[in-house]
Amino acid sequence: MSLDATRLAAVISPLRRALLAAARDRENLPDIADAQIEVMRALPRGTVASPSGLAQTLGLGRSTISNLLASMERAGLVTRRARTDDRRQVDVAASDEALGYFDRFDRASAAIVADAAASLSPEDRVALEAAVPALERLRDALVEQRRLANDEGAA
Repeated sequence: MSLDATRLAAVISPLRRALLAAARDRENLPDIADAQIEVMRALPRGTVASPSGLAQTLGLGRSTISNLLASMERAGLVTRRARTDDRRQVDVAASDEALGYFDRFDRASAAIVADAAASLSPEDRVALEAAVPALERLRDALVEQRRLANDEGAA
């Protein structure tokens, strides 16, 4: 059996958009861009990261992450503070407001997926359960490919 990469790619994007829209509707969440959600996912409660660390984690260019953080700070989704040990360096943290949105989004998304999965056959639910680890590894591989491409572009 060979992977139909075209078919998989054609499913992933609409699936993500449908889930995002359904979660926003269910929780009456603001329209937060996907990239901003990924930044918030990389900044769980109680953590801080540098902009360059976020760029590397997310496989984004430094200018992209800088623009994202600036817009997120204006929207009250992140805070940026100079480090006490080196005032030239900045730590970024998700705001309490952003963490609240993110918690609501995750709860709603999980409930939506569970409800939709319950309407599938038992065989489909088993297949989805088995696919999750492979999809996580696929996500990690895609992020790594992007990070490597950004590193090569910066060199």
